[in-house]
Amino acid sequence: MTINNPAHPLSQRLAQVLDGYPLQADRPTGAALMCMPEVEEHTEHYLAIEHGDSAHRGMLTGALGGMCSVFFGSFAVVFLLDKDLETALMYFLLAVVFFVPAFLWEILRPMPLPILLNRRTRELYFEQDDQLYHSPWDGIAAAAYSVDTIGPYTGRMGHAALETLLHRYGHPEEQVLINLGSPLGKSLPMQLGFWEYLRAYMNNGPWFDEQGDPSDSPNFNLNMLDVRQAKGKMVRLHWGLIRDAYKANNGRNFLNGLDVALLIGGIFFLPFHAVQNFTYAIAKRRSRNHWPELIRERLEPDGPTTRLVDLEQQQVTG
Repeated sequence: MTINNPAHPLSQRLAQVLDGYPLQADRPTGAALMCMPEVEEHTEHYLAIEHGDSAHRGMLTGALGGMCSVFFGSFAVVFLLDKDLETALMYFLLAVVFFVPAFLWEILRPMPLPILLNRRTRELYFEQDDQLYHSPWDGIAAAAYSVDTIGPYTGRMGHAALETLLHRYGHPEEQVLINLGSPLGKSLPMQLGFWEYLRAYMNNGPWFDEQGDPSDSPNFNLNMLDVRQAKGKMVRLHWGLIRDAYKANNGRNFLNGLDVALLIGGIFFLPFHAVQNFTYAIAKRRSRNHWPELIRERLEPDGPTTRLVDLEQQQVTG
């Protein structure tokens, strides 16, 4: 059931849904804290959330360069060892053709910038169509609510959205409502848990424990981030499961067919994930230079701590 709060900026939107919650930075929801799947970076000074199709960057290069190039490159090595230089060169050129164009296209193509939460300035930043939007964390307008989608093959499916309201820098009358991550496959308790993660980071962070209380150690946060970024780590995961089963059963009847199949599959896709992660890292590093200077300097440990809303007020009074 929707919790009505006429004073909340998103009250009209919440009035249109069956199950929704107005959210405030200083009020807990009571939900169990959960790490957002879209969290890209969790640092001492800022938290980055993937936006748009950025999560898929590197997949094409991984498929073509990591799989096809490795395949043809292996043949090139075989023919080179057999001293068939002409055939080896042909396969080597094929490997280059599959890798280089896809790699250059993915790292040079503009990558959607992440949603940033800055602990030092207590702000949220977002870029859309080369326009900068922002909101101070204290007093931020956010909401979580359930939504249904109906497809011709899937039927009715339930999802939940976590949204926040921002305004354009220098133009407070221009507002935008954004999703903090994709609503697909999310339930309302999950989205409320993700909101508690953001609250814990901004209010009690940068490091905190399972309850969101301040912690001197980053282990809990970095471990959750490591699990979320598990692509390419399936070999280590399933090898660890097999090793644990070996120890638990004293070396007898420890092999599980599914674990073995997943281990072999992980080994097969190692080149794909390695190239994908490499491409993604370079594209991400290049994209960060697209932030305006006043944002880049506020992400530095010793950068300015003035909020954008304060700069806007100075421009009005000045």
